[in-house]
Amino acid sequence: MLALSVAGQSNAATADDTCDGNPAPIRYLLTFDDGPSAVRPDNPTEKVLSILSKNPHQNGIKAVFFTQTRAVNGGGTEYGRTLLKREVEEGHLLAFHTATPRHSNHRYLGEQDLKASLELGIADLTSITGVAPKLVRPPFWSYDALTLDVYQQHGLQMLLTDLSANDGIIYGINFSLTKRRNMRKLLAAMRPRWCQNTLPVVDGVTPIVVTFHDINPYTANHLEEYLGILLDVAGELNVQVSEKPFYDAADELERAALARVVKDSNNAPELPGIWNWFWSLFR
Repeated sequence: MLALSVAGQSNAATADDTCDGNPAPIRYLLTFDDGPSAVRPDNPTEKVLSILSKNPHQNGIKAVFFTQTRAVNGGGTEYGRTLLKREVEEGHLLAFHTATPRHSNHRYLGEQDLKASLELGIADLTSITGVAPKLVRPPFWSYDALTLDVYQQHGLQMLLTDLSANDGIIYGINFSLTKRRNMRKLLAAMRPRWCQNTLPVVDGVTPIVVTFHDINPYTANHLEEYLGILLDVAGELNVQVSEKPFYDAADELERAALARVVKDSNNAPELPGIWNWFWSLFR
């Protein structure tokens, strides 16, 4: 199982740039896709949870986990369900990714199969948390107007991302040589919107959504480094970070995530990495 990293390009902003307005400081909203992992020993989801709990940058970080509740190598196993319960007990938010045995593309399931899948996943997560999930992220970042409409019919709001580690599991390379360059490029691209006060402000801060994959051992082994990189590149780009750079309360995390959801497929942000280009080929 291997991970893709996309090389960075030239940055759109520098630390010398100043903002005309007075934007609210940013706070990084961490999300993890595809988990939990059921690998034993040396489970990457376990390692991610441990680092979020205790690290040199901020202890007690809370994240949104977009889960595969019936994955044959994860949420569909007894150990995977144990990890889902642990995520809830530690104050993280569970959200929906898939309820199929594999990482199925929602656009190609067909409307009735997609509805059935959503109902299964919602039931799975409700049985663990006691409440229905509110957030969904489409596998492969693949969606259309119908997909989004079906999500909303089931009470799910779609959250995409601002920054991505481009660490999704594929057959290829299980390391990244461009962690810092990639995050800097993506934050630089966000910076003009932050400066212009066009991003939502929630609880006095500007949520910036970041995506990782907790089933990737490389990500788990380098998560502390990734957290430091996020702080470093904000400083390099003269982007003010809030006193607490990451979310540490589930209620604030949920409010922030819901403020960043996509309501209209015709007015959606660009997808991370190669995905914006890739899915444009099929329109």
